[in-house]
Amino acid sequence: MSKPIVGAQLYTTRKQMQSPKDIEKTLTRVAAIGYEYIQCSGFQYDAAWLRALCGRLGLKVTLTHGSDVLGDTQTVIENHKILGCPYVGLGGMPGQYRCADGARKFLRDFRPAMEALREAGLKFQYHNHAWEFARAGGERFYDVLVSESDPALMGFTLDTYWAHFAGMDVPGLVRGMKGRLDVCHYKDMVLVNDKEQRFAAIGDGNMNFPAIVEAFAYAGTQYAFIEQDDCYGKDPVEELARSWRYLEGI
Repeated sequence: MSKPIVGAQLYTTRKQMQSPKDIEKTLTRVAAIGYEYIQCSGFQYDAAWLRALCGRLGLKVTLTHGSDVLGDTQTVIENHKILGCPYVGLGGMPGQYRCADGARKFLRDFRPAMEALREAGLKFQYHNHAWEFARAGGERFYDVLVSESDPALMGFTLDTYWAHFAGMDVPGLVRGMKGRLDVCHYKDMVLVNDKEQRFAAIGDGNMNFPAIVEAFAYAGTQYAFIEQDDCYGKDPVEELARSWRYLEGI
């Protein structure tokens, strides 16, 4: 079993990437850590410009969040082709689907877009937060998405922090989704003052990452993007470096 290739989720560094100059500066630092694969999220860019910049830095865009997959599918396809990016992610469920039977309505509404992505050689990925694991009417939203979606059309970017936050056994959940987790988010959690749950660099938190990494290897996950939603005043790039060094160590 091969462990997932580790990449950087740039939502971590989004506040430092609000101009072309700052994007270039930040990506130069990220590449210097050793990262070769990135996820784009939380900042604006021109696809051709970013592809050229990444080419100079030895970076590959592998996953995105933030595209209007449903409303402008063709533009999404064109931009991902320019980037050379195979995975098109949805970072959060639109509000109209957060209801009873919302998962099934979502799968019906998004199926044409998913099919268009597949025909273009791309694949749709759904990213979870915690609420998808709550039970309603005897079933979990997330379970419906997994069991009733077409594996050829839809994969899942499992976020370890939010699954743990929801009380899930993360390694067990991952192993049960073998073949569905093309990509994932490595995200750690630390407890502060006995009650506050916070984001942390990988290895600085309390989650069992050796077991989590092995579970994703078993599941066949190709890429794992390190993400830290809030760095609490610390340099986000340095936090990405801390996570990188920890994962190298295990």
